[in-house]
Amino acid sequence: MGLIILFGVFFFGLIAGAPVAFAVGAASVAAFLYEGFPLFVAFQRILSGVSVFSLLAIPFFIFAGELMLHGGIATRLVRLAAAAVGSVRGGLGVVNVASSMLFGGISGSAVADTSALGSILMPVMKEKGYDADYAVNVTVTSSVAGVVIPPSHNMILYVVAAGGGVSVSKLFIAGILPGIIMCVCLAIAAYLVAVKRGYPKEAFPGFKALAYSMAAAVPGLLTAVIIVGGVLSGILTVTESGAFGAIYAIIVTALVYRELTWEAFRTSVLRSVRTTALVMILVGCASAFSYLLAIYRVPEQLTFLLTAISDNPIIILLILNLVLLGLGMIMDMAALILICTPIFLPVAASLGMDPIQFGILLMMNLGLGLCTPPVGACLFVGCVIGGVKIEQAVKTIWPFYLAILVALMLVTYVPAISLTLPAMLD
Repeated sequence: MGLIILFGVFFFGLIAGAPVAFAVGAASVAAFLYEGFPLFVAFQRILSGVSVFSLLAIPFFIFAGELMLHGGIATRLVRLAAAAVGSVRGGLGVVNVASSMLFGGISGSAVADTSALGSILMPVMKEKGYDADYAVNVTVTSSVAGVVIPPSHNMILYVVAAGGGVSVSKLFIAGILPGIIMCVCLAIAAYLVAVKRGYPKEAFPGFKALAYSMAAAVPGLLTAVIIVGGVLSGILTVTESGAFGAIYAIIVTALVYRELTWEAFRTSVLRSVRTTALVMILVGCASAFSYLLAIYRVPEQLTFLLTAISDNPIIILLILNLVLLGLGMIMDMAALILICTPIFLPVAASLGMDPIQFGILLMMNLGLGLCTPPVGACLFVGCVIGGVKIEQAVKTIWPFYLAILVALMLVTYVPAISLTLPAMLD
């Protein structure tokens, strides 16, 4: 009965339109009261959920991403991508994917990727004769690179939700190869659709222009090197790397590029504080929720249910992907990481899947959910910027969904893709 109350109150809150964090918190408190636990136990679990040192990295990552969004880094990365790959057929589509791979690997946010690159590239693509739905589809789906390629604050949430038994540095480096494979698949899809629609190709600007673009982009690209390199080298913790990355982003955008105005800095701070507050409230409430899931033995029951359906690991992993994809279509990514990890990680572990591999699989599934209706944040942002109705974009987005699914299946069934690089750190 307690489990029914927990999920009943949670889904009622979602249907009523309450923020996910409040729905999770209310469901947890209701279940605690039903079980007769003192109310202070619920708040104890909430406070213990946010009292994790590694969570301090999240505001730094978010702040660094906001500074890059408003400080000119995105513009220079687009110029670099255009100079490098813009000369192929439908080159701006491939440029869009390459830009997302570069910018997503710095900002760590799919929504920031969609917002920044969409504002820069979509108007240019439409001016060059590309259809608006194509521009939106490429921008939205390629933004998933922001949650797979490090650094990604969503990976830190996964580490916390997994109980701290997963190495942040290994998870970071594990996302590189899957992220690249996914972007290659998306670039192929963008090229094929561009050829089918007869889009133009740009002239190659020359190696001199490419060198200039590279030189201009290097200071921005070093932000990711500082953050990820500091963690991988062991010189800095993930929190210290985030802090150094934010300081470096201020220096680059304000003193090197000189595009960070006081108003842009103020906007970056306010947006970072707001986003961090939402994430921390969600982390605390999800901690209490996960505690109850453990009490009700939900992971064990789910494992038993899936093995009752089939004893074939291939089938069970396929079902696991379908469930995560379905959940990603109706809920926010951060909430799902915190709720689903304690439930599904034991199931994946029972099949012999490494927690690192499952983390990347989770990022890709839920990242795709950001691009799908009815609640895909990236899809909404992209359609608003591109001036396209969601129904129109969804009708033609399927080749890009297919590209991500191909990469997802490779990550699911070929462990070496996500585990080879982390193994080098041992």
